[in-house]
Amino acid sequence: MSRIFLIITFSALLPAQTPKPPVVKFGIPVKEGPMDSLRLKDYTPESSLVVPDTRLAKPRFPAIDVHSHSSMSGIKTPADVDAWVKTMDEVGIEVSVVFTEATGPDFDRQADLFLKKYPKRFQVWCGIDTKDIEAPDYPQRAAKELERCYRKGARGAGELTDKGWGLQSNEKNALPRNKRLHIDDPRLDLFWQKSAELKLPVNIHIADHPSNWKALGPNQERSPDFQGFNLFGKDVSSYEELLLTRDRMLAKHPKTTFIFCHLSNIGNNTAALAKTLDHYPNLYLDIAARDYEIGRQPHTARAFLNRYRNRVMFGTDMGREKSMYEGWWRLLETADEYIPGRIWWPYYGLQLGDETLKSLYRETALKLLNFQ
Repeated sequence: MSRIFLIITFSALLPAQTPKPPVVKFGIPVKEGPMDSLRLKDYTPESSLVVPDTRLAKPRFPAIDVHSHSSMSGIKTPADVDAWVKTMDEVGIEVSVVFTEATGPDFDRQADLFLKKYPKRFQVWCGIDTKDIEAPDYPQRAAKELERCYRKGARGAGELTDKGWGLQSNEKNALPRNKRLHIDDPRLDLFWQKSAELKLPVNIHIADHPSNWKALGPNQERSPDFQGFNLFGKDVSSYEELLLTRDRMLAKHPKTTFIFCHLSNIGNNTAALAKTLDHYPNLYLDIAARDYEIGRQPHTARAFLNRYRNRVMFGTDMGREKSMYEGWWRLLETADEYIPGRIWWPYYGLQLGDETLKSLYRETALKLLNFQ
């Protein structure tokens, strides 16, 4: 009995708990409920908006897809290639540029796989030899292999990637920071010069979406599905440093045609991207896998694509499903609003005009790519 008495007395001596003030957002008191335990990546709200839902089976003009991958598209056999061509016919793709990312016998095999039956429907591009980059003969060896691939059917090189780990490297195989091969490295000068000599454009993936250098957490721009790409705190060059390697390379090799894919990973800032385009006439872009960038800023993106319609090309980089292509036609050609996006954000149709669509879909590619 005494123990109970002491507890009651002690409790009575505690200061009264001040209730927390209610959370109010935009004048609305926020109440607790079942959604408090919902994970962000599971949040897929169903919109009640009744808005146009335009379906386009084909683009307004035949399109050249300047950015696709044999590996991402699951192409291993002639039957796979046949199926892809069938889909291309159904969705209005005239030619697909296929990045094999291969050299040596693997490139030869893939070139034969695509070009033997469909030489007019595909371009195959090779990779770059990055073996033994510290060897004295590396520059000559890389350029020589590019020329050999050209004779085997390569009509470009790419997608060549540097996200800060070095060219064609990643976190698992990266060299020490001071030994990495970046795109402005003098060891690559012969390769870029040979590309210009053979009239082979080069597709480069520089850096990555800038949000990847930001900490993961509630303010991270991209959804949790993309946290695996995050580079915050890792032993890589900064986003800004990587863009500087781009600029130095462009200045050093003005005769080489460079296509920086994914809007050079600066589609979030088209004003800065425009300045770069104005400064380097040998710089071109593709819009591959940046539907979420242009679809979130339709007015800004429309103005940018109208102004630089002779410098930007259509690309997908998202496999070869029929619905994927159709999604691009809806985004680029219609005025539909609140289009469900593949990366959480809704998109808004750009409703591009004929002249811009012609240039984006095929005319710039016809002028730029080596179709001999």
